[in-house]
Amino acid sequence: MALRVVFMGTPDFSVPTLAEIVGQGHEVTAVYSRAPAPAGRGMELRKSPVHVAAERFGIDVRTPKNFRDPADVEALAALAPDLIVVVAYGVILPQSVLDIPPLGCVNVHASVLPRWRGAAPIQRAIMAGDDETGVAIMKMEAGLDTGPVGLVEKIAITPNMTAGELHDRLARVGADALGRALAALSRGTLAFTPQPEEGVTYAKKITNDDARIDWTQSAQAVHDHVRGLSPFPGAFCMIDGAKGPERMKVLRTERVDGQGVPGKALDDRLLIACGDDAVRLLEVQRAGSKPMKADDLLRGFAIAKGTVLS
Repeated sequence: MALRVVFMGTPDFSVPTLAEIVGQGHEVTAVYSRAPAPAGRGMELRKSPVHVAAERFGIDVRTPKNFRDPADVEALAALAPDLIVVVAYGVILPQSVLDIPPLGCVNVHASVLPRWRGAAPIQRAIMAGDDETGVAIMKMEAGLDTGPVGLVEKIAITPNMTAGELHDRLARVGADALGRALAALSRGTLAFTPQPEEGVTYAKKITNDDARIDWTQSAQAVHDHVRGLSPFPGAFCMIDGAKGPERMKVLRTERVDGQGVPGKALDDRLLIACGDDAVRLLEVQRAGSKPMKADDLLRGFAIAKGTVLS
């Protein structure tokens, strides 16, 4: 049975799920997304990836700032959706919205709840060294990612996987999981189970302080930190340049045996000592430049043995 669905999402992570819903033949009566925002060098208004995809599908797009205006809630209710699907929308839904669809509001969350509730589950899972994550199809309630879960799909986090790679994998896994959940919902066979009280962790939003590399940590912790923030926002350190200290992002590393003062280069090929063992920098990005392999960087920017990164 086809469902009347309102879809809410903003970034590219959300697009495969929207495509899955359309592909299954459900009636998407409207898409809600964050309003176009200035971006790029010209700071021109740019539509979100979901906004662009919805227009490609010929679906009406709405971009309210929030739902504090009763008129926006009334306009949503007038769509008479059976279900609202939310994937990384970026707007908090009040109870007045959660109460609109008879089948509730369902969220595709990029973790195995209750682990990593919150804003940055993909990055935090890798930064913590987790070897497994997944997606949870959750019925939304007023609390932060506290609702009952109807379906979980788990995947492995491989030792060198970056947040960008995991993001792309989970976007596809989430779309497939949501498609199966909608099929079960339309048959009335999807059961939602309350989350356990044990095992709750929170994936706080990534700040600039979070992104700075702490070389006193173990090589494994530094490696996980780097890949958990690659490609965006990018873990960074400071290094002396021609015009003084400059910020350099580190996008890929590998663990290597080595001992020394944390942050010190143990050779001239970017082998950097950590609190325990060392990492070799494989891909970096200087301020104002594009990401590059370490070998390419060293051809024009020598980093001698003994140099200290901070």
